[in-house]
Amino acid sequence: MTKREFVESLPDLITPEEYAADPEGRKVKLRIRPTADGVEVLGDAVRPKELEELLLALDPAVLEQMLCG
Repeated sequence: MTKREFVESLPDLITPEEYAADPEGRKVKLRIRPTADGVEVLGDAVRPKELEELLLALDPAVLEQMLCG
């Protein structure tokens, strides 16, 4: 089962200009990199619900998430 951790900040992968250029909210960006413990997947999306579903499908041990708003 995935443990959720709320963190103060995560890197932005989508720029303000990209948000403005995507009125339908379809943009998703991922950064995947190897680490000493396996693979790190960082995601950013205009619509966070879809990104969360995608990341949870990977069955991570921990899902770090920011509270925005």
